[in-house]
Amino acid sequence: MTTTGLPFDDFRELIRNLPGPDERAAQAVRERDAVLTKPAGSLGRLEEIAVWLAAWTGRAKPQVTRPLVAVFAGNHGVTAKGISPYPASVTAQMVENFAAGGAAINQMCIANDLGLKVFDLALELPTGDITEEAAMDEKTCAATMAFGMEAIAGGTDLLCIGEMGIGNTTIAAAICHGLYGGTAEEWVGPGTGADGEGLRRKAAAVRAAVELHRNHLKDPLELLRRLGGREIAAMAGAILAARMEKVPVIIDGYVATSAAAILHAANPAAIDHCLFGHVSAEPGHRKVLEKLGKKPLLDLGMRLGEGTGAALAAGIVKAAALCHTGMATFEQAGVSGKAN
Repeated sequence: MTTTGLPFDDFRELIRNLPGPDERAAQAVRERDAVLTKPAGSLGRLEEIAVWLAAWTGRAKPQVTRPLVAVFAGNHGVTAKGISPYPASVTAQMVENFAAGGAAINQMCIANDLGLKVFDLALELPTGDITEEAAMDEKTCAATMAFGMEAIAGGTDLLCIGEMGIGNTTIAAAICHGLYGGTAEEWVGPGTGADGEGLRRKAAAVRAAVELHRNHLKDPLELLRRLGGREIAAMAGAILAARMEKVPVIIDGYVATSAAAILHAANPAAIDHCLFGHVSAEPGHRKVLEKLGKKPLLDLGMRLGEGTGAALAAGIVKAAALCHTGMATFEQAGVSGKAN
């Protein structure tokens, strides 16, 4: 990454110097897991999750007591190109629905006892149409990343990242096409229900945007400001802040993953503290997870966004922590261990 002396410089420095995992805490979990009242490895990936929690919180006894779903909402100028069957006004309407408790994410937070914060990112000011101009200037993008870093203010020990924004699967597709190449058609999907001509318009918009900005896409943060959106920038900021504050992160669907992909392009270790809650029905999501080398926890055919996949996965993470810390050892329970 280059240095420009502009607002991104602080983020470049931060991304270069991220703290690593606590290997002592991780090892303590592995050692205790070996003597819990179960056959070795019998809890499968739950055992890996317990180690992951310890590594990224620094706690030898992993626990989740203040989980939070942060949903970032932004609007996009590219919606003027007819890339979504819904008008941009739906973004603000859904934010109101979140506040009233009427959305799917509200119910999933209740089911898994999760906190919920929703961030309205200047919905009255859509970003620039990426087929004609940059989505944001550097100052706006950096300020939005900084705003996203405030998501963990007030304290949380597990952060679930989600979003709301009409048109933002087109944005995610443009980001992935810009990062990984291929064809525009490989990265676009139905989003909120586009099909036929709608899908062709999405692919055309993605192709035009990447072609317009093609000479500026090697710098991941420059790619973010040109092809991204406010919710993408804010999610990237939240992921970085969580890393600095020893807060593990669960990433939701295609759009949230595109924010993580930008950080990964800047520093492959930047998302090591992240789990990916699910793989969505958006075809590009599975592809980008493969590019990142990440295995999602769930595959339920969902493509709603709102942090819903991350919220469902948070229940699994909470269960993993409780199984590890609450389960007795063979000695404590008076249960005979495996015969030699």
